[in-house]
Amino acid sequence: MSETTPARLLRLLSLLQMHRDWTGTELAGRLGVTTRTVRRDVDRLRELGYPVNATMGAVGGYRLGAGAAMPPLLLDDDEAVAVAVGLRTAAGGSVTGVEEPSLRALTKLEQVLPSRLRHRVDAMGRAMVSMRPTGAPTVDAETLTTISAAIRATETLRFDYVRHDGGESRRNVEPHKVVSWGRKWYLIGWDTARTDWRTFRVDRISPRTPNGPRFAHREPPDGDVVAYLKRTMGFEMWPYRCRVRLPVPASEIEGTVDGVVTPIGERSCRVEMPTESFDIVIMVLGMLDMDFTAESPPEFVAHVRKMSRRLGAATS
Repeated sequence: MSETTPARLLRLLSLLQMHRDWTGTELAGRLGVTTRTVRRDVDRLRELGYPVNATMGAVGGYRLGAGAAMPPLLLDDDEAVAVAVGLRTAAGGSVTGVEEPSLRALTKLEQVLPSRLRHRVDAMGRAMVSMRPTGAPTVDAETLTTISAAIRATETLRFDYVRHDGGESRRNVEPHKVVSWGRKWYLIGWDTARTDWRTFRVDRISPRTPNGPRFAHREPPDGDVVAYLKRTMGFEMWPYRCRVRLPVPASEIEGTVDGVVTPIGERSCRVEMPTESFDIVIMVLGMLDMDFTAESPPEFVAHVRKMSRRLGAATS
């Protein structure tokens, strides 16, 4: 190899990692060499373990494919820092089973980082603190992998499920998407027994093997999975909907709480908030620093009365 060949191979690899097809002429123009040199460099990359695929014809070209083993990756400065931050976050995140592999991968990455990048990553590592919320559910990485594989293979997912009331059921679901919402993970899928779309907490799923039959693709619910999630995860999936009245215009409340704000005249509004805990709603209302009237459901109104007496007794 000439003295410039290693640098040229790295540039070629960087182009191929953009996941697009390149003609030999395009690569030669980018690298400032002949198409014959491009062919030789592609052969060298193959010898190093990179699966470079080639297609013939007018629309043919080169593309980096998937191999049996993972070859080294070429990252620019910003990509390397982003990967390091992601690995550090994953090590202290809500997905169990990836903490140790994340730390191992982070150690390998930091060992090969240039000094200028190692200092940046080390500075962020010293400044960042990962604090998992108390009581936050964790999700097993193997469960996420099983669900994701079923989505990709369009295979019916069979699993045992624990409902929010503690009851158990067995489900057969055509999986569509896995969603991370706040501190929790959810599966969106078509429940074959109920012939309707359903949302499931991933931390309450226990997959069964083998998977069920393959299924045909369905259009996402509501025409768009985001719209469906806003509707179901915003209201339908929560056990309670707390309704309160506030003595301020709706324009002052919209965007400050997670709920539906409805005007009542010009000087008051009604807010409906979905929840699984009355205490969370009371805390949100307390942070608004204004009077409110609890309207429904009756259980929420009774809980507000109880908390009012308790707080009043604390100052007497």
